[in-house]
Amino acid sequence: MDGVIQVRAPAAMSETELAAHVSELVTRLERRYRSDGIDLERRARTLADRFDLPRPDSIVWADQRSRWGSCTTTTRAVRISNRLAAYPPWVLDYVIVHELAHLVVAGHDARFHAIVDRYPLAERARGFLMAVSYGDAAAPDELGPDGTAPDETVEDDPVTLF
Repeated sequence: MDGVIQVRAPAAMSETELAAHVSELVTRLERRYRSDGIDLERRARTLADRFDLPRPDSIVWADQRSRWGSCTTTTRAVRISNRLAAYPPWVLDYVIVHELAHLVVAGHDARFHAIVDRYPLAERARGFLMAVSYGDAAAPDELGPDGTAPDETVEDDPVTLF
């Protein structure tokens, strides 16, 4: 890869639209490039074994903009936002543990949080993600005390973080 991105656009596209499109494209490509070097399956296996959690049937990077991760309990499929590839590894590990915990408890009740809190950096990672979320989009009153949006619903399919 030579670091050059060629973009073709319709002649009718304005410079402003083109600049916004290119900026978004570059951001997505950078996220994908960072996440390519991280073996999510190995990390999930290691964390599942270390914290006595079930292993997912699949775990993949996803271009999720409003969630850090999600888990579909019926298929045991976990998706991790590729935005996490830019953050410290302990933050990524926390999100993986969070999603694996949903394979035990679908909701966000006390039992669920007790499972997630087995991860020693859980509180620090929640704070990190709350700060990033706050800086990205949310006003202080838009997040609950655990960092989730107040309108978040948890059903069997899918279960989400943020």
